[in-house]
Amino acid sequence: MRAGQAGRLEHFEVNLDAMDNVVARVVRITKRRYPDLHVPWPSRLDRLRLGGHNRLGPMREKLADDPDELARVLFEVAIISILLGAGAGKSWRFLEKSTGISLGRTEGLALASFHAYASGIFSSRPDQPWRIDADALDALEPAVLARALDVRLDNPMQGIEGRTELIAQVGSSMRATAHLFGDAPRLGNLFDAMRNRATQKTLPARRVLSILLEAFAPVWPSRHTLMGVNLGDVWPHPEAGGTGPSAGLVPFHTFSQWMTYSVIRVLKDAGVHVDAIHELTGLSEYRTCGLFLDDGVLIPKHEGVTRDVHDVGAPVIVEWRALSLALLDELAVGVRPLLFTAAREGEFPARETSEQWNELLPVAAVIEGGTWAAGREAAKERRADGSPPIVTRSEGTVF
Repeated sequence: MRAGQAGRLEHFEVNLDAMDNVVARVVRITKRRYPDLHVPWPSRLDRLRLGGHNRLGPMREKLADDPDELARVLFEVAIISILLGAGAGKSWRFLEKSTGISLGRTEGLALASFHAYASGIFSSRPDQPWRIDADALDALEPAVLARALDVRLDNPMQGIEGRTELIAQVGSSMRATAHLFGDAPRLGNLFDAMRNRATQKTLPARRVLSILLEAFAPVWPSRHTLMGVNLGDVWPHPEAGGTGPSAGLVPFHTFSQWMTYSVIRVLKDAGVHVDAIHELTGLSEYRTCGLFLDDGVLIPKHEGVTRDVHDVGAPVIVEWRALSLALLDELAVGVRPLLFTAAREGEFPARETSEQWNELLPVAAVIEGGTWAAGREAAKERRADGSPPIVTRSEGTVF
């Protein structure tokens, strides 16, 4: 951000004068979506309420007498959905036969991955379809996954090869980290691992993230390593700054942080309190990043930014995502008082410090409240198909 404000970046200028319009858009949308201003943080499980249907209802009902197993199942539903949830491209759509709902992109992937899970393709036990275990993932054929996601010649999915490779790596990763997944590796055992690491039934959010980073480090395509550790969603940039071995690297961990936000609520329902959620960053996904570009806070320095197709590790994409994360913090500072000082007197206490504001509305809740929807709205205003302003070659593990 400092490099952008100083004009040192190759691809973007930063125009903070346009931030007021973004703040106003996000405040308006947040009030519409959450009129009581009780805004949750992002959870992949919330995407399963699309169209007003309670798709998790049968699972919750069947496992009502076994809350630990329910928590394991919800961990698996959320995590597999995120692992399969990178942008599918504008051509692919998923038709939910039971409701007739047809959706593409993020929402369609949420439905497709849920139904794939519920069908039992990730379980090696026919009598227990609701589970993800290493034996089943080792045996999963690419054609089976593609069929479950309704990928066809006339319904192509961007990054389907990357998704297949990613799922194939999950089983190996589970076997390599038995202290997290158990001697008979199952994905849902991460719930038990986190609960067992809680102190007085409390975990800091950063600890949840660190466990997920450890669990899935071997899964991500090997691009950059540090001291023998595969870094995953971490990318070099000449203006990244820093000192020591990590100098010049920008950490995003979008999928891992999305997993963190998604399982926090499951942990809470299971009696494990997760605190210091505000210590996590936002999510550098394409809707939020696109919002800042579409509404003029980020200004491309050359036509190639929006004209060309870019690899996800290209400097232009690293700039776009990193600037957007910094801008999310700026946006939150503007959004919070406009939302809560106008609320009913006494309902929300006065907030005098940034830490208190962060607790009331973490950056993640700013995303859930408004930037995802605002990014979608801004994209539709500018492009008929509502696509992002920048096109990337998605390999299924970043966007």
